[in-house]
Amino acid sequence: MPTRVQERLERGLVVRRLSVRRRDVVFVKGILEASEGVASLFAERGGELVLAAPHERAAALDEIVRDLRLELGPECVVDDRVGEPDRVASEAPIL
Repeated sequence: MPTRVQERLERGLVVRRLSVRRRDVVFVKGILEASEGVASLFAERGGELVLAAPHERAAALDEIVRDLRLELGPECVVDDRVGEPDRVASEAPIL
């Protein structure tokens, strides 16, 4: 059963999931902050991250995710559905 947070995210936002090393979470957060509010970052546990952005910013978010994958290498695992809205969001707090 979806939570209220999940329902809100699914209505107005695209969601991308990625997994990074714990030490890279701060790096990802810094990239998003420097990207003029493209997306919000939610941490599920450790390096399990959810990035959420308005639909009109989806292309910019996908570009950031691709760049993170290149920068962080094989330790950055992106949900295979990147480019498609993720239908599973998190209630985790914003970092």
